[in-house]
Amino acid sequence: MMFTTETLIHAGQTFLMLFGELFGLFIGISFVVALLQIYISQDRIKRILTTPKKGLNSVLGALLGSVTPFCSCSTIPVLVGLFKSGAPFCGAISFLLTSPILNPAIITLMLAFFGVKATVVYAVFTFVFAVVMGLILDAAGFEKEIKNVTVKGGHQDGVCWENLQGTFWQKQLQAFKISLKDAFGLFRGVVLFLLLGAGIGAFIYEFVPTDLLANFAGASNLWAVPVAAVVGIPMYIRTETMIPIASILISKGVAPGVMIALILGGAGASIPEVSLLSSIFKKKMVIAFVLCIFAVSVITGYVFNFIL
Repeated sequence: MMFTTETLIHAGQTFLMLFGELFGLFIGISFVVALLQIYISQDRIKRILTTPKKGLNSVLGALLGSVTPFCSCSTIPVLVGLFKSGAPFCGAISFLLTSPILNPAIITLMLAFFGVKATVVYAVFTFVFAVVMGLILDAAGFEKEIKNVTVKGGHQDGVCWENLQGTFWQKQLQAFKISLKDAFGLFRGVVLFLLLGAGIGAFIYEFVPTDLLANFAGASNLWAVPVAAVVGIPMYIRTETMIPIASILISKGVAPGVMIALILGGAGASIPEVSLLSSIFKKKMVIAFVLCIFAVSVITGYVFNFIL
């Protein structure tokens, strides 16, 4: 499509619409996320995951991972703390698997851009996969692949519900103020990524031919899903950037499963996260983790293409 005044105006309107949606969603999601991290402290996670029943422990680990959207720099110290406190391996691994790929931020963005059906399919498959893989890796004896290390870090402020002072409502007000401040602080840190995502999405929507994308990454191309997962794994994909781009690509003919495979691969096993995991796991466990992310990316991708 030619770069005419009309197409440039349309692209600008699409950019403003996408960025406006992202701004509102990001502030709202970040606020809720910060509240959750105050209410559900790392010590509380450790206490919950010390139940000796492995099946229940794996389910609890996946549940906690899905509501505690820690980034890699926070997930790894929590994981080490779980191992140091004697939490069962299966629950800790289920927590590790769900934390980056199934959390309030991802679920909210998916609801906004893909709808209820796609979000439910995504949540069910990633949750069940994390529970099952935690149990399988535990049964296969991967617990011996843990290195004897201590990692410092975690929630940057160390603020949790137990540390707040005052009455119940005074503590609630403190939590809300801290969470709102954190939300806008996070926004300042990622605003360039949000602008980039909205800009790329607007450009693709207005100027990239539909036929080209449909032929290369449409549902009829069976190899597109595993290729997308492989491409996504070494990338450091920010979900806030990729999901709006994905919604545009899907509207232009890219299969939903291809985009989900790309997002899952990048969000679940980026190079920074794998590097951090290498500091606490031996090579065999790191490889197993990457293969787990690849498997869930491919399986979920094919399911998306079949159902949606």
